[in-house]
Amino acid sequence: LCRLVTHILFFFAYLCAGALVFVFLERPAEDEIVLQLRHARRRMLEKNDCITDAELEKFIAEVVHAANRGVSALRNVSQTEPNWSFGQALFFAGTVVTTIGYGRVTPLSDAGKAFCIFFAVLGIPLTLVLFSACVERLMIPARQLLYWLYGKLGHLYKVFHIQILHLGIILTFHVIFFMLIPAAIYTVLEPSWNYLDAFYYCFISLSTIGLGDYIPGDSSDQPHRALYKVATTFYFLIGITMLLLLVTVFYDIPELNLGYHFYLKSDEARRPDDEQTRLKPTETSNGGKYSKQVDDSQSVRSGQYQSYQQDVTPLTEEEP
Repeated sequence: LCRLVTHILFFFAYLCAGALVFVFLERPAEDEIVLQLRHARRRMLEKNDCITDAELEKFIAEVVHAANRGVSALRNVSQTEPNWSFGQALFFAGTVVTTIGYGRVTPLSDAGKAFCIFFAVLGIPLTLVLFSACVERLMIPARQLLYWLYGKLGHLYKVFHIQILHLGIILTFHVIFFMLIPAAIYTVLEPSWNYLDAFYYCFISLSTIGLGDYIPGDSSDQPHRALYKVATTFYFLIGITMLLLLVTVFYDIPELNLGYHFYLKSDEARRPDDEQTRLKPTETSNGGKYSKQVDDSQSVRSGQYQSYQQDVTPLTEEEP
């Protein structure tokens, strides 16, 4: 309980520290935008005597309300494609079931809001199951790479060091092919984005934070907008799957599993001190057997770590 309370206190301290940093970094920028907007409003009223302050306020309120619902007032309220074309709707559905939820385009009708709730209730669990199934299958080649590293480096390095190398390889693959390269592509396709903006969008989307300040294809003159949105939908579906694979590989390393330090004492009592062991039933022709996962460097160096598992036959009554 003491460790859990410490964890909670550290969590809230981390939140408060982050809030202070954001205040320090963002408050000056906000104040500058407020001053610029006030000057622009004042100049607008000075150059157009026929418009009253109340009329301008009403017009601005309508523009902001429409923008908050995904309709831009730029270019005489004209855009290449409506927000609710099939491609746009598919993009929105993808952000709902993956819980990204950018918030730029939202259901406008009561019927759409009700269906969104129903769609999310069914779609989010279905998406989680799909992600889990994909990650489970991707772990097969990932573990094969790990076993290959064991075979090549097991006589030189400890198991933990090889696992760190394996994690670094997968992390590098993810960063290059799902962060750096897509960010470069978005920099070309979105003229108003710099590379940092594009990289920021990739990270915010794949981590399912989904702030909504940067959304590809939202420009009113974006060509092939629907196709662009569909391609982006597949990008973050595949990217989130790869991120979950990275997280799974990370937590497969016991030394990096921070959650272990916050288990209940009753859970710790069940864990042997000399090795991390997991037993699960497997179907074999010999009857009831268990698969035992052991973190043992000796088995790696001796060449017996080919499958990173050992078969353990349960003791019978005749056996001591």
